[in-house]
Amino acid sequence: MAQPKEGEIVHVEFHSNDPVRTKQFYGQVFGYKFEDIPAMNYTMWKAPGGSAGGLMKVLENRPPQVLNYLLANDIERTLRKVSAAGGAILQPKMEIQGQGWWALFQEPGGTVMALFQNLQRPQPARKPAARKATKTSRKASKGRRKK
Repeated sequence: MAQPKEGEIVHVEFHSNDPVRTKQFYGQVFGYKFEDIPAMNYTMWKAPGGSAGGLMKVLENRPPQVLNYLLANDIERTLRKVSAAGGAILQPKMEIQGQGWWALFQEPGGTVMALFQNLQRPQPARKPAARKATKTSRKASKGRRKK
């Protein structure tokens, strides 16, 4: 599977007045599976076709909604671009423990979206590739052997 690119939707989150009923509904109608994360007061969902996201109680002073998270390689840089383009920052960059960071913005037409930046995990050291002899280097070696 290809890695998502900046600006692509990487997470879909349902904000519900009644998460229990929302889980029952999507499970019954569409066959969604759910995994509760009590420490975060959050539920992850997975659709039979592979798409996935989260479910939570609505945020204070916000209506029930579906919130899409767009991938940002650098949230702070992207937030500056959002502001420069006339968008409003509703929630500055905040950490999602062990996952990365998120922020919330509203574009000039009124749509509210979130940004998500992955936590940079250290990559395992790559072994140097074995060097293959080229025809030129082999010819040079043969010439040296004749001496």
